[in-house]
Amino acid sequence: MVAKREIKKILQQFQAGQIDIDTVLERLKHFPYDDLNFVKIDSHRSLRKGFPEVIYCQGKSLEQIARIAERMKENKEEFIATRATPEVYQVIKKYIPEVTYFEEARLVAVDRKKIINPDKFILIISAGTSDIPVAEEAAVIAELMGNRVERLYDVGVAGIHRILDNKKKLLSANVLVVVAGMEGALPSVVGGLVDKPIIAVPTSVGYGSNFGGLSALLAMLNSCAPGLAVVNIDNGFGAGYMAGLINQLNEVI
Repeated sequence: MVAKREIKKILQQFQAGQIDIDTVLERLKHFPYDDLNFVKIDSHRSLRKGFPEVIYCQGKSLEQIARIAERMKENKEEFIATRATPEVYQVIKKYIPEVTYFEEARLVAVDRKKIINPDKFILIISAGTSDIPVAEEAAVIAELMGNRVERLYDVGVAGIHRILDNKKKLLSANVLVVVAGMEGALPSVVGGLVDKPIIAVPTSVGYGSNFGGLSALLAMLNSCAPGLAVVNIDNGFGAGYMAGLINQLNEVI
């Protein structure tokens, strides 16, 4: 647990008028973590970052995930887990019954979506149907952050007319996330059409010479289209999070 005595001391100082509310928040931002030996839960991340800690499930045992879920439930913390299997979902649901399993996104979370500004939206684009799991991870994370999200899937360069037919939607978006495997060309195409920030996500979808997404990553990094940034292979979470932050700039949260 976080140091309760330290919290009590800070609150007593505030009550006595020795410090102001901004000082209280500043001190609480840097509190320690909840140490379970095998994991250190950053229970104050939402205070520092405006978004709770996200549990990456891949590589963790079901027992470890169960203990994390139990502790976060005890502490009344928001729960979000990525790369979650149906088995992981069932384990988490025992401790946090209100969670939802976003199957395509492979994500478990309490679904409390509240759009901050419906006039601005993030457009999530996938080159192919096989790229949708990564695209959905980005989409759901951005939605959980309070963003309006729209989707445009299977519009890769093998049929360039598909993306051109949706030019109006492309130009209306405030931020775009473009997910592509194979040769990773779609972000450059979109980058040549719009004047908004683009986050490119290479996926591991592709044949042998794709090297598990490495060729798509390098293609995106070498794009000549301005306004395009690239995250790591299959990192839908990182893309959705970044898009959410950009979309909410200058918003009162």
